[in-house]
Amino acid sequence: MKKRNENDQPTIAPGMDDQEELEQKASDEEMKKGEYTEVTTLSYDEVDPS
Repeated sequence: MKKRNENDQPTIAPGMDDQEELEQKASDEEMKKGEYTEVTTLSYDEVDPS
């Protein structure tokens, strides 16, 4: 097993449109085979409550 280096960063394929790719739904066939990844989107609310 490869030991992770502290400098390893997540990577995305060049030319990939992150938002479009992450929002793409898995097909029924992919769901049945378990060939999908659950994606959770976090957003930062910049509105100051004061």
